[in-house]
Amino acid sequence: MTFVVAIHGTRGDVEPCAALALELQRRGHDVATAVPPNLVGFVESVGLPAVAYGPDSQQQLRGDVFERPDALTAATPADWLRLGNPLRALTKARAAATRGWDEMSNTLSSLAAGADVVVTGTAYQEIAGNVTEALGVPMAEVHYFPVRANTAVMPVRLPARVVRGAYAAGEWMHWQLLRPAERRQRQLLGLPPASTRPVGRIVGRGALELQAYDPVFFPALAQEWDARRRPLIGSMTLQLPTAVDGDVESWIASGAPPVYFGFGSMPVDHFTTTMGLIRDVCATLGTRALICAGSSASDEVATTDAVKVVTAVNHAAVFPRCRAVVHHGGAGTTAAGLRAGVPTLVLWVAAEQPLWGKQVERLGVGTYRRLSTTTRESLLADLRTVLDRNTSERARLVADRMSRPSESVTTAADLLEDVARAG
Repeated sequence: MTFVVAIHGTRGDVEPCAALALELQRRGHDVATAVPPNLVGFVESVGLPAVAYGPDSQQQLRGDVFERPDALTAATPADWLRLGNPLRALTKARAAATRGWDEMSNTLSSLAAGADVVVTGTAYQEIAGNVTEALGVPMAEVHYFPVRANTAVMPVRLPARVVRGAYAAGEWMHWQLLRPAERRQRQLLGLPPASTRPVGRIVGRGALELQAYDPVFFPALAQEWDARRRPLIGSMTLQLPTAVDGDVESWIASGAPPVYFGFGSMPVDHFTTTMGLIRDVCATLGTRALICAGSSASDEVATTDAVKVVTAVNHAAVFPRCRAVVHHGGAGTTAAGLRAGVPTLVLWVAAEQPLWGKQVERLGVGTYRRLSTTTRESLLADLRTVLDRNTSERARLVADRMSRPSESVTTAADLLEDVARAG
């Protein structure tokens, strides 16, 4: 069979789908991947063919379109008000949402011709929806949190019809940003003009929507959603080793278990100041700190007995050896922390990350707050909560309920093969 995996986003979005693509390739299928240009090298390094797809996702995160606060960090009404003139904000939002649209459509059209299934994510799902509609190719999506209408993630209990209406309104508003680009795309593909929002069309076509997160986070979803259409399969990851694994292993073994700090692909303003705060608080608590600088530039590279700074770590190998993990609340990192059986502090930066922080708190395995509002006093208090013996014990219990990534990947590949066979 022939599968096309077209995913846009950060490494946290791309890596799970790379794991899935590798499994499909291992089974003897032809697999083509399309990812942001800054992640082509990463995907090729794990043994997959890759082409560039859309804008550089790391540049998007660093606010190359919006002045801060931007579409990624604007999480409250006050944030959006600070964007300034509404028309100016709308123009910038439209430019950001449709940048590279024509090129992405052309790239995917070329790859998908003759494919059995096209797999995509929620970012730029509209492009894939139109291309697969034009080519008559089945489409599947990978979701890293519950993006479709549901009552399980609402802060208050609301009737299902109200929730569905609210989601539909939000999807319609997003469509208005995309409409000129989508109208042009559909015309070039030979499709008639659309009269309904893209998400409604995708769902209406019966696309398989793989929910790549554990049921433990949202137990009610299994009852609310059709498991055949939206199966909760658990998180997927490559669990790749890094060049510094041996060095990190030696440092951890040289003393007491550390607290891990890392923020993935999220750009952290004034990261050196943040590292100073981490050093200070950990010294006060008498615990060691392993800091993963990730994409954040830092001059702080010296290693001591108390603090080590690295650019990357293997979560599967490192997290079980830590007292706790402190991170941005990405779906994959959150799952890795819980699988390791250690408590979690989510210091969220943007997007759906506070949702994962809320689930961590609900499960009793940690707490969360916004990184930009974190102070010395709040970090001290949060870490004391996270390092409490009761929190640690609950984290160990939750770990027993988490799925294994290898099982999640196998399930996803099985389901995609079923879609391909059904045609």
